[in-house]
Formats: sequence, structure tokens, C-alpha cells
Amino acid sequence: MSLFAAFLRLVRLPNLIFIALTQVLFQVCIYYPLYEDTIPAHDTRSFLLLAAASVLIAAAGYIINDYFDINIDEVNKPRRLVVDKFISRRWAIAWHFILSATGVLLTMLALPILGKWYLIVANILCVFTLWFYSTTFKRKLLIGNVLISLLTAWTILIIFFSKVSVVDAFGANHPGQSKLFRFAFLYAGFAFILSLIREAIKDIEDRDGDARYGCRTMPIVWGVNTSKVYIAVWLIILIVILAVVQVYVLQFQWWWAVAYCVVFIILPLLYILSGLFKATEISDYHRLSRLTKGVMFTGILSMIFFYFYI
Repeated sequence: MSLFAAFLRLVRLPNLIFIALTQVLFQVCIYYPLYEDTIPAHDTRSFLLLAAASVLIAAAGYIINDYFDINIDEVNKPRRLVVDKFISRRWAIAWHFILSATGVLLTMLALPILGKWYLIVANILCVFTLWFYSTTFKRKLLIGNVLISLLTAWTILIIFFSKVSVVDAFGANHPGQSKLFRFAFLYAGFAFILSLIREAIKDIEDRDGDARYGCRTMPIVWGVNTSKVYIAVWLIILIVILAVVQVYVLQFQWWWAVAYCVVFIILPLLYILSGLFKATEISDYHRLSRLTKGVMFTGILSMIFFYFYI
């Protein structure tokens, strides 16, 4: 493997593309139709810088996670090791700081420092959260999963809060603001819950390496069966919420959007739920994790429908 290919694996290029795609779809398919002729002249520049900042901070997070997980990864996924095999620890930590600092700098360039200072602080906190997640929190019961899920939701919420004032996020300064708020939190909530589900599945998948190095993740503390019940509860909650949303959407006769959601989101979630209690091998949980990631992808792609409907 070339050094460049190793670096792309280290920063999880497909995941970075997914983050960028999520933000682009929210910008183009939801924000643009709702605000149309009232979009500020500097908005595109601000968005591109903010999206780049999100990608760089996430890339830095993946690097620092692998940096501190070398021993665990030697057990759980030895063939995917990059740090210490293709890229030295010294260069890994250097790239973490370079990407993190650049991400924060781009955030400062994207936003008015006085007007949106809290978003700049939030992205700085994201950098520190990813560091402490890698060193401490991911080895603790639930807290690591919750933090990663919040950061996943934040990739959408930061775009929303860059458009509106945090003080007046619920207000109606613009005719489309209330709809933008609902879409932002609907998709952020979807990403949050699905990330909770996937992180728990990954914990079961990685339990052997985690147990060897003293991690206190859910399947180690509660057991695999209890972890399955936890995952199933979140799956049922998500399926019910999505079903209710589809019933609400039907009144607008958005038939194609409803059909897409049922076929490509709800049915796969039901399949994951049915496969969860049949899973016994590491490969079974790996497949469920990949399916969950696929559902997150199809869920985010559903934003495309709203470009035509709203």
C-alpha cells in the first residue's frame, strides 16, 4: 500500500465524503429552496469553509482514534492497521494537530467571530471531545457512544446554526425558518439515534479486543443479550418515529418521498432488527454495522426529495 493510500484509509475517506455530502444536501436541497432569493451573498463561501472545517476536524478525530487504539486494533482488525505500520506515530500525531488547527481556523474564517463565536467554540470543543473520546471516553460505558452520536448530529446542526441566530432558532424572522428548524432537527435526530445503534453494534463486534485492554463498553459490562435489547429499543423508537413522519407527510401527497422512506429506510431497519437477535458471529455484527451505515446513507439521500417538494 502506498503512503497516500494509507493516509486516506487512516482518515476514513468514505466517511469524510459522507459528512461533506450530508452538509451539501442540507445546504442545496433544504436551505436553498426555503430561502431562495434571500440568501446572503457570502453564504456559499461561508458554507464551503464550514464544510471543509467539519471534514478536517473529523479526519483529525479518526487519526487520533487510531493512534490510541493500536493495541486494540491489533486484535479487532489487524489487517486494517495503518499507524505504526505505514505511518509512524510521530507523523500521525502531527497530522492530527495540523488538521485540527486548520479546521478551527477555517471555522473562524467561515463565521463572523463576534456574531457566531459560540459555533467557533463548539468546533474547538469538538476537537477536544474527539481527543478525550479516543483516550478515555470510548472505553467507558455509554458515554463514548453518546458523544460520537452527538458529534454526528452536529455536522447538520452547525450548518443550521450558521444560518440563524441561536437565540432565535425557534423564531420566524424568515418564512422558511420554522421549516428549516424542523428539517435540521429531524435529520440530526435521525443521525443521532442511528449512530447510537451503530456504535452499540460495533461495541459487540469489537468486544474481544476491548475486553483484553480493559474497556468497559456495553457488551462487556451488561452482556451481549442486554446490549441487543438496548439496540432493539432504539431501532423500534426510530422506526416508529419514521412511520409517524410518513403519516404526516402523506397529507402533502409526497408519494415518492414516502415510498422511498419505506423501501430504503424503514424496511432495512426492520431487517436489521430481525437479524439482530440471530447474530452470533463477529461477521454477523460486522454486516449489521455496515447495513446500519447504509441506512444512514439512504436516509441522508432522502433530502433530495425536498428540493422538489418545498
